[in-house]
Amino acid sequence: MVNLHPVVQVMKASGQVDERVREITGRLKERQSEANVLGMERFGIVTRNAYGVPIPILRALAREYRMDHELAQALWRSGVHESHLLAALIDDPNKVDREQMEEWVSEFYSWDVCDGVVSNLFDRTTQAWSVIPDWCRRAAEYERRAGFVMIAALATHDKRASDERFLEVLPLTVEGADDERKMVMKAVNWAVRGVGKRNAALNEAALETAERIKSLGTRPARWIAADAIRELKSEAVRRRLSLD
Repeated sequence: MVNLHPVVQVMKASGQVDERVREITGRLKERQSEANVLGMERFGIVTRNAYGVPIPILRALAREYRMDHELAQALWRSGVHESHLLAALIDDPNKVDREQMEEWVSEFYSWDVCDGVVSNLFDRTTQAWSVIPDWCRRAAEYERRAGFVMIAALATHDKRASDERFLEVLPLTVEGADDERKMVMKAVNWAVRGVGKRNAALNEAALETAERIKSLGTRPARWIAADAIRELKSEAVRRRLSLD
């Protein structure tokens, strides 16, 4: 067997990744739908370079390439909307560092990309908790949204996290509740509701937080609080948390 020079090996591996990106892009193009793109736009999704491929199809495709860090990087760089979502589904969270997270979060341009990357990849990394205070205070709309989505995603996915961790980040929702940008407002609301549905103790804490938000008196704060209180006091949530 001929041993290839390390540089040649890297070039060969890079070529293989590029070939797979071309293959995946071709498969996405085969499923493109202008009607689906228009539907995405009606839900407020920014559809630049989008093919309109439904999420279930993307998830099925992702299963063929699971835990491929190099391919995920290449897909992200391709600039195709669905490739951004695929990148989050196939990347290896153990290989994702803060540098990558900062690069990707700075390039978020649509709520579905933000939410998909955070809730399918970033929330499973070792950096997940540490980025929250920083991102929740960012000026850029989608970077700030990402911080609050992270809280909501961890409330669902991090089964071993202590209540104290969520109690530490809940006050950030009060700080963010005056932001009138819709994508931030909805994420703040999602974070409060997510924490409040985790268990009985956090339900109480989230309701107290919602009351603090309500007391701010601004339009976004009133909406965030009213919607969160309505769900967290609902019969379905109370029954699931054995609060009755």
